[in-house]
Amino acid sequence: MKQNRLFLILLLAALIAPGIVSMALAQDAIPAAEIINDEGGPVSITGAVTYTNGFFTMGVAEPLVILEDQAGFVDRDRGFLMPEASQVIGKITSDFYTSPFTYSIDLPIEPAASLRDVDQDGGEDTGVMIYAIAYWTNTWGDPYLEERDLYGGGWSGAYASTRINPNPSAKAEIIGGTYLIYAPDDAQGFPSGFGEDGLLFSADDPIVIVPQGYTIVNLDTDPFTFDRSRRSVIDLIEGEGAEQEDFSALSYTEAFDALIALFRETYAYTEYKGIDWDAKREEFRPLFEQAEADGDSFAYQHALRDFIWSIPDGHLSAPTDDAEFINATGGGLGMAAREIDDGRVIVNFLLEEGPAAQAGIALGAELIELNGQPIDDVISATRPWSLPFSAEHTLRLQQLRYMLRSEVGTDVEATYQNPGDEPTTVTLTSVPERVSFAFSSFNAGLTGAEPPVEFRLLENGYGYVKIYSFADNDLLSIQLWERMIQYLNGAGVPGLIIDMRQNGGGSGFLADQMAAYFFNEPLLLGNAATYDESLGEFYADPDFEGQYYLPPEELRYNGAVAVLVGPNCNSACEYFTYDMTLQDRAAVVGQYPTAGLGGGQTTYLMPDGLQLQYSASRALGPDGEIIIEGTGVAPTVVIPVNEETLFAEGDPVLDGAVAHLDEVTAVELVDGGEIAVGETVAGEVVERQRIRYTLIFEQDGVISIFLTDEASALDTVLRIYDLSDQLLAESDDSDDGVTAPNSSLTELEVPGGLTVILEVATYDDASAGSYILEVRELE
Repeated sequence: MKQNRLFLILLLAALIAPGIVSMALAQDAIPAAEIINDEGGPVSITGAVTYTNGFFTMGVAEPLVILEDQAGFVDRDRGFLMPEASQVIGKITSDFYTSPFTYSIDLPIEPAASLRDVDQDGGEDTGVMIYAIAYWTNTWGDPYLEERDLYGGGWSGAYASTRINPNPSAKAEIIGGTYLIYAPDDAQGFPSGFGEDGLLFSADDPIVIVPQGYTIVNLDTDPFTFDRSRRSVIDLIEGEGAEQEDFSALSYTEAFDALIALFRETYAYTEYKGIDWDAKREEFRPLFEQAEADGDSFAYQHALRDFIWSIPDGHLSAPTDDAEFINATGGGLGMAAREIDDGRVIVNFLLEEGPAAQAGIALGAELIELNGQPIDDVISATRPWSLPFSAEHTLRLQQLRYMLRSEVGTDVEATYQNPGDEPTTVTLTSVPERVSFAFSSFNAGLTGAEPPVEFRLLENGYGYVKIYSFADNDLLSIQLWERMIQYLNGAGVPGLIIDMRQNGGGSGFLADQMAAYFFNEPLLLGNAATYDESLGEFYADPDFEGQYYLPPEELRYNGAVAVLVGPNCNSACEYFTYDMTLQDRAAVVGQYPTAGLGGGQTTYLMPDGLQLQYSASRALGPDGEIIIEGTGVAPTVVIPVNEETLFAEGDPVLDGAVAHLDEVTAVELVDGGEIAVGETVAGEVVERQRIRYTLIFEQDGVISIFLTDEASALDTVLRIYDLSDQLLAESDDSDDGVTAPNSSLTELEVPGGLTVILEVATYDDASAGSYILEVRELE
């Protein structure tokens, strides 16, 4: 027996020992990492964050530098969400709004990042925790980063201790920089290089054994350098895709040549707009050469301005000399004009005692000619100082403003026709007035002190919110937005009007996610295409398509929505408006489409300290089509531009939205007849309809009322009113845990002689189906 047992033990040893031996040999074959500055491992990290991009601080209220869990990159999972426990938040130790700013992070004794086995030996080992140090901004929720703060998940592509391949088709592959790793014991492996395939955390990585605890890994050396300094300094990398192009040290002509080369390759809409960069170089380069030869900064800025003005893209910025602008537009005629739907140009503002009023021009007068030229030709020939524009309707409206501006003292011969009169020609002389110019401004009435979101309840019971910007304090924007949603839901507000008519844009992602509060599905929104140098063409990463990241259900509004738009709804404002057209979620109400600015922007530096911007990415719809750019988002409820709306005392666009909401929120009340205690009735309810039954209690009693359907699937609402239509009781979902979303009101004590109205409805009056209404008398 002992021999048999010994044989069994030896047999087991023979079966097990080869694995032990091979593992030991494999372990012995893996060298230990060569350590520099072995001081036991880092306990704190400090560093600087340098930024050049002009949009870096836009909207940021709560900037963070954190230890970023890199399990997402190891797994190549773009949807990886860093666990809250892994997010070690550092301190920003200098002025964030001045580049560079500095940070410090004290490392936890026991970190809680995701463990990943990266030694490529095929076995299951404990693995290591892998961190990048990264900049983020917190907008939603508590101090930790959630899905929306993380743009859906993944890992950082800019402003991090790591460096990624800047080509979008490379899918944010990390190619260098610095990692912080933590090994829970001294038996874990980590790559010491990228291997022949040039990819990190892949099968051909050379592996070394790293010591227990924290180690800094420099990915920019070959092999990687492993540093155990007690206090480490790691500066974050802006990244090639984020840092701005800098031509400021070049001559005027060299900078222009560099700008043409940049636009030729990376401007988002060359083919879409039919731009010939060779022709533009031939047209404008002599102006830069002359400015350079003369050492004339003013002429250089004029040349740069005229070049940018020649590109029909409202996102592009051009230098403007304020003194020149004020002089060129300082003279006015004391009137403003609009073109109405029938093609006439009508005076819609007169300055009392201004040149036009003194000459006899009346409100409503038609302008026929200026300086002997037909008014349409005058408009078309006018070059606004607010150029360039992406959309023709925006350009036309600005031309109408600027055709009536000139230097003070300029004579203008005007032919006009007052209502009911014959055409008359007068000579007007411009005077130093800007009142008429301000009246026609897209930004009329703004002070600059507006909050990003402003909400109130209208007298008609609808909510009204104006979003002024998606570039203001992001955290405040969301706090105000969610407070509004809570009020709308809590008060049962049936409809909301969102005024976007004076919104300059900002963060497209913020705009998308604010629209998500009106949806119950994580819809795909489209993509953005940027230039990929490795492909030689624009590329949109199909794994990085935009989508809604839904807020909690209690923070979603399901009522009717109308969005007010106009030509001063720009960029991110247009993304929001476009989003609200999905699934016909909202009516878009206005007289004109939005501005038509669909590109993603980046900045560049030119000589003489000029920081300008251009469109480096193109917005695409879910089917890959170019959206918004050049067209804007058109109203679905079009308000006419005519004498009635021009001279209306109120706001005709707002009035049109109210009329639309009245129409879509109107509920039909249907008389279902009488129902008695102990009776059950069945019926059909449709959307926007409520069925009312009269119930008379002949004597005192206790009753329960049930509103159900056969499948317990119809989301019903049961209400009781008195004869003066005052709500007495209401039930949305039954609380029995079985028949929800059906409704019930149970064990009601009722006096004899009482008459009430029972109302059968559905949640938000948005469903249809068969129902069963029962009034049950309790024993």
